[in-house]
Amino acid sequence: MIDIALLASDLAWPLTILIAWLAGELAHQTWKIPRISIYALVGFVFGPAQLAVLPHSQSASMLLLANIAFGLILFECGYRINLRWLLANPWIGATSLAEALLTFLAVYFLASGFELPASTALLLAALSMATSPATIVRVVNEQRSSGQLTERVLHLSALNCVLAVLVFKIIVGLVVFETSGSLWEASYNSLIVLSVSMIIGASAGFAVPALLRFTHRTNQDSTLAFAISIICLVALAHSLKLSPVLAALTFGLSARHRRIVFNSSQRGFGTLGDLLSVLLFVFIAATLEWRQVVAGIGLGLAIIAVRQLAKILGIGIFARISGISLRKGLLVGMASTPISAFVILVLEQTRYLGINLVEELAPLAAAALILEVLGPIFIQRALIWAHEVPDAEEPARAP
Repeated sequence: MIDIALLASDLAWPLTILIAWLAGELAHQTWKIPRISIYALVGFVFGPAQLAVLPHSQSASMLLLANIAFGLILFECGYRINLRWLLANPWIGATSLAEALLTFLAVYFLASGFELPASTALLLAALSMATSPATIVRVVNEQRSSGQLTERVLHLSALNCVLAVLVFKIIVGLVVFETSGSLWEASYNSLIVLSVSMIIGASAGFAVPALLRFTHRTNQDSTLAFAISIICLVALAHSLKLSPVLAALTFGLSARHRRIVFNSSQRGFGTLGDLLSVLLFVFIAATLEWRQVVAGIGLGLAIIAVRQLAKILGIGIFARISGISLRKGLLVGMASTPISAFVILVLEQTRYLGINLVEELAPLAAAALILEVLGPIFIQRALIWAHEVPDAEEPARAP
C-alpha cells in the first residue's frame, strides 16, 4: 500500500523545483523579468513556514547541494576576475573598499539607532557589505550581457564578497570568544577558517589545470572536470566547516591564471548549472519565515535604502577616476543591489556550525526576501540601460 505522506515528502522538492522552473519561464516570456526572481517567490511561498509544501527541517544534504550550486556560480565569477586589470587600474580596488566601508558604517549606525546590541549591529553591517555574485552571474548569463558595466559589477561583487566574509568571520570569532572564552575556538572560526579555505581553493586551481594538461584535455571541453572538482571542493569545505564561498572563488581565480581556457559553451555549467541554480534560489527563499520578515520589515527596508545609497555613493565617487562615466558609475551602484543568496547561505552555514544567528538577524530576512525578488530586476535594467544586452527585446536562454 502506498504511503501518501511519505510519497508527498519525497516529491516535495522535485515538484517545487519543477513548479519554480515553469513559473520562471512563463514570467520571463510574459513580462521579461529575470527567472530567478520567480524562483525565489515560489521557494518562499512553498517554504515550511508558509504553505509548508517543503519539509520543516532542512537537512545537511540540502545545504550541501545549495552550496554546490553556489560554488559553481562563484567559480565562474572568480574565473572572470582579471587580476592584471585590477593591478593596472587600482581605482577599482579603491572603489570596492570605499563602497564596502560606507555600507558597513551606514548599516552599523542605522542598526545602532534602532537600539540593537553592538554585536548584532556589527553582524548586520558586515553581511550588508556584500553583493551576491550568484544573482549577478545568473542575470548576466541570462541576458548575455558584456561590456564595461558587466565586468565592473562582477569584479566589485567578488571583491566585496571576500571582504564581507572576512569581516563577518572575524566578528563571529569575537562573539564566540565572548561567550566561550576560548581563544582557539574564536581564532578557528575566523582567521584560520578563512586562510585554510583560500589555500584549498588555490590548491585546486593549480591541481585541476595540471591534471587537464596531463590528460591532454586543455583544448577540449573541460566542463566536467571543473564541475566534479567544485563538487569535491565544496563538499570538503562543508565537511571541515570551512568557507565554501572563499574556496570556490579562489579556485576560479587561480584556475583562470593557470591559462586554462573556459570556452563560451561552458558558461553556467550547462544543464547542470541550470538545474542547480533553480534549486539554489528556491532553497534560499524557502529558509525565510514570514514571521521573521514581518518582525524585521521596518529595519529591513531602512537597511535596503541606506545600503543602496552607500553603494551608489561609494562607486560614484570613484567613477570618473577609475575610467567610467558618472552615469555608468550610478548604474554599477544600481546593479550592486542583490544580497540574499550570499547572506542566506552564510547564515545557514553558520547555523550548521552551531551558531544560530538567523533569529538574531531578523531584519536581514526582510531585506533578503525583498532583494531576492527586486535585485535581479535592478541588475537587468542597469545592464539594458548601459546598452550591454544584445537584442534586449528577445528572450534570452534560460539560466
